[in-house]
Formats: sequence, structure tokens, C-alpha cells
Amino acid sequence: MTHTNFPDQRSRDPSVTSDATLAALILCTIQGDQTTLGVLFNRYAAMVHRTALRLTMSPDEADDVVQDVFIGLPEALRHYRERGTFESWLTAIAVRVALMRLRAARSRENNRPRVDACATGGQEQQHADRLSLAAALARLSEEHRTVFVLKVVEGFGHDEIATHLGIRRGTSEVRLYRAIRHLRAFLETE
Repeated sequence: MTHTNFPDQRSRDPSVTSDATLAALILCTIQGDQTTLGVLFNRYAAMVHRTALRLTMSPDEADDVVQDVFIGLPEALRHYRERGTFESWLTAIAVRVALMRLRAARSRENNRPRVDACATGGQEQQHADRLSLAAALARLSEEHRTVFVLKVVEGFGHDEIATHLGIRRGTSEVRLYRAIRHLRAFLETE
């Protein structure tokens, strides 16, 4: 699979400037207009990709998330209610799709035979993984990384995170605390 270069959000279509225009784009997209879906894609694909990449840590998986989000967007827009910004709503959709893909991948991984870490040069890879924050994030458990990314990078509140992940607010707070503690430990051992 090839990594896709998505348009940067700064290169937005100049015709998309107002809430009324966004509402018109949404209505046309719901009605099946592929041109308006393309306009929404050009405007928001880079944002969706960045969110997905932070969660999945894989450019290919992030590409797949973008594809899934925009393929399902006309149907999802039927349930869109103007609470908060459209960007926040679309980010929440991207988070749900990314988490579903991660869960499916984890399920497939649990059904594969295990490979001995020493046979794959695990110690050398561990040393290389400590070289950057991105590598440290990759070492976090999916649960901790997801909460960290949603809170620190995406700016969601603990209540929103709890809702998206189907956990309690306190669980979100504990996972964030543990993620930060693990990140500090990973980075100190560089």
C-alpha cells in the first residue's frame, strides 16, 4: 500500500468560507454529490490523516482511516448535528474509525503465532526505538497512547475521551497519568 499525500488544510477551497457554505456542502454531500464530497475531502483529509496517524502510528493505516471516513461520510452526515465545530465532529469520526481498525488489528494479532523477540533482534530495535518521542509513543500500550494522543495532541477533555472509548472519566485520567509516566521513563533511558 502506498502512502497518500493529502492536501494541506491551509490550501482550502476558497469557496468554503462560511457556515452557510459548509451547510450547503453537507446537504449536497448527503444527497450524493461527489463534487461536494471532493471539496470536503480537500478541506479535511489532512486533518483526518494527522489524527489517524497519531493513533495508529502507521502511515498506511492512517491512509486507510481517511479512506474509510470519507467513503462513509455521506451516511455519517445524515446524523450530524451542529453541536461544536464540524472539525471536532469529523475528528471524533476519525478517532472512532482509527480505534476500530486498531481493535481489529489487535484481534488479528492475538490469533497469530508468537515470534521470539531475540530472534528478531529485539534488543537492537529497543535501543533504536528510544531515539525520539515518536518512538517512545510507539512503545506505549494502545490504551495509554490513545488517551495521551486524544488529550494532549487532539485536545479532547476526559469526558469526551471516556465517551469515545467507552470508559469512565477516571479511567481516562489514570491512563493519561500512566502514559506520561511511561513516556518519561522511556525518554530518560535514552
